[in-house]
Amino acid sequence: MTGARRDAAPEPARRGTKAGGDDAGWIPFLSEIADRADAIALRHFRAARLAVRAKADRSPVSEADESIEEMARGLVRERHPEMGVFGEEQGDRSGGRARRLIIDPIDGTRNFVRGIPVFATLLGIEDEGEVVAGVVSAPALGLRWLAARGAGAFERTRRLRVSDVADVPGAHLFHASVAGSAEPGLPPGALSLMRRVERTRGFGDFYMHVLVAEGAGEIALDPVVAPWDVAAIQIIVEEAGGRATALSGERTIREGSFLSTNGLLHEEVLAALAAGA
Repeated sequence: MTGARRDAAPEPARRGTKAGGDDAGWIPFLSEIADRADAIALRHFRAARLAVRAKADRSPVSEADESIEEMARGLVRERHPEMGVFGEEQGDRSGGRARRLIIDPIDGTRNFVRGIPVFATLLGIEDEGEVVAGVVSAPALGLRWLAARGAGAFERTRRLRVSDVADVPGAHLFHASVAGSAEPGLPPGALSLMRRVERTRGFGDFYMHVLVAEGAGEIALDPVVAPWDVAAIQIIVEEAGGRATALSGERTIREGSFLSTNGLLHEEVLAALAAGA
């Protein structure tokens, strides 16, 4: 039935759990970081005084961003000293290690500093170039999504499945902001594609991708991203049965763009985005 959640497991899951994935118990560790991050974020959210500064790229960073990343780095040093950390605020301190935590302490900082509750801490474990576990925690929404390679994707205990919508005219497409001095440009065919779908919504950031994983939409478009923006997202979408790639179609978190879909529409959407208006 159109719009229903698909029960087929994603291709990466059928390959089994990679060493260092769920068998290593990463979800409890990431959940502990997320619990502590939630407490820090909520303590600062909508506070009367929140310290915010502009980074070199003019994007904002709050004291909550910095506190969460510092907390996470400290917990890694304490529990897994053999592991590196790659974070938005302090960069890559992996030291050439094959395994590392990838963290965006607050994805949606602009929302956070303006009192909008759509923000989250994004946590992923990368092992030899493959993301093997991920947690996305949105405390102001009371929601948390998680996945481990080969073990499925969940919103807490609720199993996630992408939709079975197989035609673009029946799809819901999610996107970030399409205008504004701080926003990147859209791919050449984005507006044309938006005219073909049933509905578009500008949820942006992590939220649009987890909605795809939940089956609430079929396409989420992110033209400019960093690895910390999408490491946790990639595994959640894939373990829910969808696909997550760069706009080139390559399955990577490092190319600088990101597209998540229910899988059925992925190739058609990639072609449409590249085709031009």
